[in-house]
Amino acid sequence: MTGLHRPSTPPGIPPPSARRRASKLCFGTVCSSNINRSMEAHVRLQNAGMRVESYGTGTQVRLPGKSAMEPRNFKFGTPYADMYKSLSGTPEDEAFFIHNGVLQLCKRGSSVKLAPQRWQDTPTADIQQHDVVIAFEERIYDAVIEDLQTREPTEEFKAIHVICLDTKDNPHEAQLQGTVALELCWLLEQTEDLDLEAPELVEQFQEQQMTHTQIKVLHQICYL
Repeated sequence: MTGLHRPSTPPGIPPPSARRRASKLCFGTVCSSNINRSMEAHVRLQNAGMRVESYGTGTQVRLPGKSAMEPRNFKFGTPYADMYKSLSGTPEDEAFFIHNGVLQLCKRGSSVKLAPQRWQDTPTADIQQHDVVIAFEERIYDAVIEDLQTREPTEEFKAIHVICLDTKDNPHEAQLQGTVALELCWLLEQTEDLDLEAPELVEQFQEQQMTHTQIKVLHQICYL
């Protein structure tokens, strides 16, 4: 394989019917390695016309290897295309990582952006753009909140809503929760006053979700 190509778009100016209303809110999606759960939600929200960026909070990008004791690790900032090449270096490796789904995750990531981004290494000016941050595990939710609380506050002192949708780290669960995340973000996007309405909206959303699936939803407002 010579490289991973980004999807092309037709030339020319899109017709008026193709234009969407600009997203009012800016969303962040966060998991451990920025390759499965956060990227699934990134794609769902982006395809729905929302402003979104995705991140990981781990010390490195950890991918499942041929055994639990042999994960394949990469530094944050390593292009998804480079990870793909490394994991498909031999026919045996390529077959294994296609079978466990990792190469498909790398290919999808490469079609969305260059490389995994680490939340804690992202400049405050970029983090502050987000109105809502969806974390896909409670320890990641805690890490995001801890990071926001240790950053130097800005003059704007803006509210950032951090929400946890606890999700097992496998592609199937990521797809299910990606749909849930999109539904929640659409509700938040439609609020008139996010800071006032979000707490009750998130509580009602969890009650509705609990009628057909067990999901833990946490919510905290941080300021930056």
